[in-house]
Amino acid sequence: MKKGLSLFSLFLTFSLILTSCGGGQAASQPSPPPNNSSDSQTAPIPESEALVPQPEAPPADAISITTKITELEPGLSAVRYDGDCGFDGFLEQGGASSDREVVQYLAENLIWELGLDFLGNIFGCSTIAVGSPDGGVLFGRNFDWNACEAMVVESHPENGYASLSTVNMDFITMGAGGMMDTALKLDQVRTLAALYAPLDGMNEKGLAVSVNMIQDNATINQNTGKPGITTTTAVRLLLDKAATVEEALELLRQYDFHASMGLMVHLALADNTGRSVVVEYIGNEMSVIETSAVTNFYLTPGEKYGIGTSQSHTRYEILTGLLEEKDIFTSEDIRDALSSVSKGNFGEFESTEWSIVFDLTAKTAQYYHRENYENSWLFALL
Repeated sequence: MKKGLSLFSLFLTFSLILTSCGGGQAASQPSPPPNNSSDSQTAPIPESEALVPQPEAPPADAISITTKITELEPGLSAVRYDGDCGFDGFLEQGGASSDREVVQYLAENLIWELGLDFLGNIFGCSTIAVGSPDGGVLFGRNFDWNACEAMVVESHPENGYASLSTVNMDFITMGAGGMMDTALKLDQVRTLAALYAPLDGMNEKGLAVSVNMIQDNATINQNTGKPGITTTTAVRLLLDKAATVEEALELLRQYDFHASMGLMVHLALADNTGRSVVVEYIGNEMSVIETSAVTNFYLTPGEKYGIGTSQSHTRYEILTGLLEEKDIFTSEDIRDALSSVSKGNFGEFESTEWSIVFDLTAKTAQYYHRENYENSWLFALL
């Protein structure tokens, strides 16, 4: 099947025709069922899934996302993508061991020299996962950065799970010039690029993923001969292919992880069974720690434990203090927890560009932009 985008007659030598870019998976990788309603009528519900409260109809006030990029307010937009974005083909050909290789794959297989540049400033983030009063699970996430253009991307791949994710579009447009700057003004090009650059998200199975940075001179550059993934393509991999934390961990073990931007990061993962962990790489070895709160320092016991910014310790103490007070939170409680550790409380030049409350049972996402906790944007992944 031929799928594609085109710039029409904009450039005589610039064509965005996508031909047979997807269709495969890495060997031994779990294969999720197609996103098809007829399957749910015949396939038995796993016992573990049957115990999880099932979502009802989407809220009436949920944002309806279209394939045209829509600005919700200055600095925050949303878009939907349906179909094959070539990610299975990316995995099948070995993934990538650097951001530059991701760009090369996009250039050679999807679009002509997209010109992505993932370099940026140091950022901080906070996450919290906890049970809700209705028996569900909530996952809260702050993304701290300089003022940037954020975009919510709803993805419905042909061979994977539907998901909502968030992208710092400045990572994509930075360094672009000439024809690339013009091309990146097109919705189709920006959307396709964004699919390869998520920093957090939730999928239809109730798995949440978040990237948090650690300020350390070390980085992650595994080289064991496995296919490679970068920080952002790891997030896309987990959102597309993993239904639970355990499946996410198994997937990560099948790939060599290479940190984007040469920075040290760890991944916060949670699912709708209530399990939440942080994945760290110590000396390029994967470490998994069960935890409900993650900020920006190592949580793995040993010589690395505690390395990170002093402010990240303060934010962690605030979140764990809240968790000690109670073990059931409403979405408003999560919002207030995120507000309590947002950058505005610390008098620094960065801001909390977005805060999200993911309901991993109802499959909804409440977005708060630039520390305005009086106004939110509701998305439903149903």
